[in-house]
Amino acid sequence: MTRFWTVLAVAILSVAPASGAPLVAWDSEESAARFSRSAHKADFFPLSNHFVSQDNKIYCGPASSAIVLNALRLGKRKGLPQDRRAIAAADMAWLPAGLDPFLGKYTPNNVLIDGTKTVAEVLGKPVEIGGEWRRDFGLQLRQLGQVLRAHGLSVTVRVVEDGAASGTLRDELARNLAARDDYVLVNYSRKALGQTGGGHISPLGAYDRASDSFLVMDVNPNRAPWVWVRASDLIAAMRTFDTVENRGYLLISEEE
Repeated sequence: MTRFWTVLAVAILSVAPASGAPLVAWDSEESAARFSRSAHKADFFPLSNHFVSQDNKIYCGPASSAIVLNALRLGKRKGLPQDRRAIAAADMAWLPAGLDPFLGKYTPNNVLIDGTKTVAEVLGKPVEIGGEWRRDFGLQLRQLGQVLRAHGLSVTVRVVEDGAASGTLRDELARNLAARDDYVLVNYSRKALGQTGGGHISPLGAYDRASDSFLVMDVNPNRAPWVWVRASDLIAAMRTFDTVENRGYLLISEEE
C-alpha cells in the first residue's frame, strides 16, 4: 500500500507545477467558468482568430510572432509578405496562367528577416555569445523582441529578474490583456510548470482575477494543450535562466 501511494504522488507531481497548483486544461468546465467571468480577455479573440501552431519542435518563437503580427495587421494593411513555400514549384504549373494563389500574411516561415536571427541560427548554427561561438537554438527573449521590432512593432522587453515584484508583473500583464491592440508573449520554462520540455514561447490570452490565473495559448499542441496557469507559477516559470539572463515577457503593439 505504501508503494501505491508513493507512485500516485509521483504521478500527480509529474503533471503539476513545482508549487503543487494544477494546470487547468482549456477544455474543462473550470476553464469555461474562468473564461466566462474574466474581465481581461480582449486579446483572446484576435489571437484565436489568427492562431497557428508550430510545425516543428523549435519554432515556438516564429509561430507566436506570426500570430501577433497577423492579429495586429491582417485585414488592416496591404502588402503583407507571402509565404510561397506551401506549394511546390512543380505543382504551380497546373494553375491557370497568371494566377498567383498566395495570400499576404505572416507565417512562421516568413517572420525571420533581415535584422533577426537567421533560420540557420535558430536551428543551431553557432552565434557569438559573450565572445564565444555557441549553438543557440530557438529565440531568447530579446531575440524574440528583435524579430518583432524588425517588422516595425513597438516592443517592451520585461526580463523577470530574481527580485522582481510578482504583483507588479501580474498587474501589468492583466492590464495588457484587458486592452485592445496590444499583446503579450511569454518566454518560460516548461519544467517549472511540471510540463515536459525546456524553454518555450506562447501568447497569453486572458487573465481571471478570481483564480489569479492566466490562459497560456500554447503553440505546441503536440506537447501540451492551452492551460490556465496560476500567476505566481507563471511568473516563477519566467524567472528562470536562459543562456545569458532570465526569461520574461514582451508587451507588443503597433508603433504610434
